Amino acid sequence: MTDKTDKTDKTDKTVKITGTVKKTLIIGLFRRGERDTGGFMADIRGKEMDNSYNYDDVDSWNTIILLYNSALKEIGTKLEILNDEFQHVHQYNPIEHIKSRIKTPESIVKKLKRRGYEVSVNNMVKYVNDIAGVRIICSFTSDIYRIADMLARQNDIRVISIKDYIKNPKDSGYKSFHMIVSVPIFLSYETMETKIEIQIRTVAMDFWASLEHKINYKYDGTVPEHIKRELSECAEMVSDLDAKMMSLNEEIKESKGEDMVQAV
Repeated sequence: MTDKTDKTDKTDKTVKITGTVKKTLIIGLFRRGERDTGGFMADIRGKEMDNSYNYDDVDSWNTIILLYNSALKEIGTKLEILNDEFQHVHQYNPIEHIKSRIKTPESIVKKLKRRGYEVSVNNMVKYVNDIAGVRIICSFTSDIYRIADMLARQNDIRVISIKDYIKNPKDSGYKSFHMIVSVPIFLSYETMETKIEIQIRTVAMDFWASLEHKINYKYDGTVPEHIKRELSECAEMVSDLDAKMMSLNEEIKESKGEDMVQAV
């Protein structure tokens, strides 16, 4: 086939990839990890472009982000169904709200470099487990383990790793329950297993974590010692608050149970 594209026109940087080529590319990235496309940051941000610009990288990046966004939708739908079922059966919603996000290209690059990996799409998929992230906010600590168990028992969710920062808090005082899971994304030509990080925490834990993140960002990771101490004290207060609120909730549930027995 004759290529009628004007080679002198540098304004149009978009190149379409056929279905066969795209299938080979994505299967290679997600199942075999054989294709390594370096320098994707420059490509996806439209910077440092020259005659050696690799057009395939833009398409591979966009397709991968499509998969991660699809994974977020799948997990989101599962959580909504579980929450609705819990309301139907127990007249109670364990989930207060859900947040989701895709890591920025800058954040992905920083993580790869910090871990000593070459910046490439292949390494991004292989070594960065939290590109897609879901944060589930609950009222009580008991809800955290209940939700984690309900997700783990889903037939099409594969739990890759678990980090329980509630039972084993970080030195800073950070508490949360983290799961790395893999979910199947059903495309027209293939089923792709896609990793996603799930964080489950209480409202109080989320408030503390949000404040800590803002402080670390403000001081670029070099937080003054007196602020670290105050944050640690606040973390203890958050733990006490969660414990007291859960105890109060249990007392209310027991009281409701007694009322129901008396009514019968």
